[in-house]
Amino acid sequence: VQLQASGGGLVQAGGSLRLSCAASGRTFSSYSMGWFRQVPGKEREFVAAISGIGGIGGITGYAGSVKGRFTISRDNAKNTVYLQMNSLKPEDTAVYYCAAKSGAYDTVPSRYSYWGQGTQVTVSS
Repeated sequence: VQLQASGGGLVQAGGSLRLSCAASGRTFSSYSMGWFRQVPGKEREFVAAISGIGGIGGITGYAGSVKGRFTISRDNAKNTVYLQMNSLKPEDTAVYYCAAKSGAYDTVPSRYSYWGQGTQVTVSS
């Protein structure tokens, strides 16, 4: 699976951005997809994830810091996962990465097998 993240940019606090992650491969719908973010000098942290179609598909999970502001969704017909980010704060500034894994979604980065290249999100105050 190859992942290509896009949609990052510079936005003022309180604004919105939508990140996209396009995936290759015909088995996209079976993968759980996650969004993570990282700032220099810090570990990569979980943002949001959504499960694949196996079992009860479409289950979502969020980090506490983004719950209620960010929404993860997927369009299996387009092999794409999205992260809608509203009410952005300066502390949301980071490089955002999408990732894919088999099985249930997870909040631990090392459990994801495939990663996109990252897209920069900068929120000005």
